[in-house]
Amino acid sequence: MDSSLDLSVVVPVHNERDNVSPLLLEIEAALGPLSLSWEALFVDDHSRDDTLAVLRALKPAHPQLRVLHHRSQSGQSKAVRTGVKAARGRWIATLDGDGQNDPADIPGLLAARDSGDPRVKLYAGWRVQRKDSGSKRWASKFANAVRSRLLRDETPDTGCGLKLFEREVFLDLPYFDHMHRYLPALVKRAGWQCLSVPVNHRERTAGKSKYGNLGRAWVGLRDLRGVAWLIQRSKITAVDELE
Repeated sequence: MDSSLDLSVVVPVHNERDNVSPLLLEIEAALGPLSLSWEALFVDDHSRDDTLAVLRALKPAHPQLRVLHHRSQSGQSKAVRTGVKAARGRWIATLDGDGQNDPADIPGLLAARDSGDPRVKLYAGWRVQRKDSGSKRWASKFANAVRSRLLRDETPDTGCGLKLFEREVFLDLPYFDHMHRYLPALVKRAGWQCLSVPVNHRERTAGKSKYGNLGRAWVGLRDLRGVAWLIQRSKITAVDELE
C-alpha cells in the first residue's frame, strides 16, 4: 500500500469498550494541533464485549478513525501487524488499548525523530515511573534484565506499547507471535538503530489486564531463545548498485 500520510496511529484492542472513546479523543487532542496528516487505526482483536459496536458508533463523527476487526482472536502482535499493513502512514505510532499509554507523548516521539539520527528507525517509549502493581513491576524488571543480558538490545523498557517506527522497516522484520516485545532487538538485527524516550505511564481506569505474570514469563523465555537464535543467524550486508 502506498504511504500517503505522515503518521498512522495503530491501537490494538481486546475487550476495551470503556477505553476506546477516551483514547481516540486524546489522540485527536495530541495530533490535531500538529502540521501533519494522520489517521488512527483501532484493531479489534475479536473482543467479546461491545468494543466493536462502540468503535462503529464513533466512526461518523471521527473521519480519521479506521476500524479493523479480527474474525478470531489472534493476539496483540498480530493486531499490531494488521494495523501496520493497512496503514497509509510512512511512520507508525502504536499505543496499548488500555489507556495506560498517554497519546500526549506522541508529539515528543515525533520531535525526537525530527532531531535525531536518520539511522534511528524505532523510538521506544520508556516508562520511567510505572503505575502498575508491585508484582507486575518486579516481573517486568526481572524480564528486562534477562532480555538485555541475552539480546544486548540496550533498551530499558521493551514492554511499553508506545512506540514510533518507520512502516517499511517494521514490515521487513520477521513476524512471530509476541514479536512486539522484541522490536528493539529485531530492528537492530536489521541494521538500524533504536532510541528510548521517557514517556508518561498511567493507571488503568477501566477493563482488566489481559496478561498474568507467570504466563507472560513462560512465553517470554521461549521467545527469548528464538530471538537470540535469529540474531546469531543474521548477517547485515551493505549493497552497492552500479551506475
